[in-house]
Amino acid sequence: MGYGLIVVGASLGGLHAVRSVLTALPLSFPLPIAVVQHRDPQAGDTLRYVLQESCALQVCEVEDKQAIEAGRVYLAPGGYHLLVDGPHFALSTEDPVLYAQPAIDVLFETAAEAFGTRVIGVVLTGASADGAAGLAAIRRHGGLTVIESPATAVASEMPEAAKRSNPDAIALKLEAIGPYLLELSLRK
Repeated sequence: MGYGLIVVGASLGGLHAVRSVLTALPLSFPLPIAVVQHRDPQAGDTLRYVLQESCALQVCEVEDKQAIEAGRVYLAPGGYHLLVDGPHFALSTEDPVLYAQPAIDVLFETAAEAFGTRVIGVVLTGASADGAAGLAAIRRHGGLTVIESPATAVASEMPEAAKRSNPDAIALKLEAIGPYLLELSLRK
């Protein structure tokens, strides 16, 4: 059985990084992608519009209890944690984790529990440690872990923290991550 979900986390410099990854994916990309980008809760849905401009896949902000569908990009809304609840997403207003809401760790940990070996976790640029614990959870559940090379990250702290807690994670330059995900999606 192939992969069933990709989860991506980004913070400082994340708009460019997430756009770079998504731009490499064709309309036929078969996996759902959930993205947590640290952002202000008052930012509205501008992120969705900006990403949709350069992404072939449909980009949407998650609504509570929304079904996870193949070939779509799901964004965590500002001010909410995004969780994977079986075949659905859930939203939570629990306290921030590592000062972030949405928090990458929350998405990654719940994705690891729901999808086990069928999840791919990707930590991109950022100036915190959010994502390190979640990536470790994905690894413990048998999923695949990918980290943006600190050399290409706008802010290297998040990829470095993720690498310290996940020394076996695959580190790739930003421009190689999208093509790598495409390659993985084609494996059966």
